[in-house]
Amino acid sequence: MAKLYFKYGAMGSSKTAQALITKFNYEELGFNVWLIKPSTDTRDGANIIRSRIGLSEEATIITPSQNIKDEYDKSGNFGVIIADEAQFFTEAQIDELRSIVDEEDIPVLAFGLRTDFQTKFFPGSKRLMEIADSISEIKTMCACGRKATVNARIDENGRIITKGEQVLLGGNDSYVAMCHRCWKLKRLAP
Repeated sequence: MAKLYFKYGAMGSSKTAQALITKFNYEELGFNVWLIKPSTDTRDGANIIRSRIGLSEEATIITPSQNIKDEYDKSGNFGVIIADEAQFFTEAQIDELRSIVDEEDIPVLAFGLRTDFQTKFFPGSKRLMEIADSISEIKTMCACGRKATVNARIDENGRIITKGEQVLLGGNDSYVAMCHRCWKLKRLAP
């Protein structure tokens, strides 16, 4: 029986690297893998998924107005779907991934952030937490040694930013993974 998997972690937890390694492992076993990502993620090019350690692959881009189930039906014969940056999919698109699992018996592995810089769910992540068959955390550490759970948005001076749009694309120059305690202390610091 196929399942909908949600593998989440804070920034810097190697989610994308794990997604690409998972793709490689499935392909090595002879599976045809459909690698997808939301159009929101344009950091490395419209159709490129790239990890911080240098792994990269081309992916199918899904816009917010596209129906993933319809795109799957048009795209060919895939035995596995791997979705990177799944937090940026709409709730309806997550439901469409769920439909593929249920109706086509195709496993879907969604990788992404659980929460934003204000510790609020992204819509896609919230829906995945509600309907995924398997939810697992990809762990990373705060500088203090505790488990990082917060994606702290920082300015050019390293100060915590607490206001702004939910989506701001960036890497180590814009975000730092922190434990909640450090995030709270640094947020309250003068």
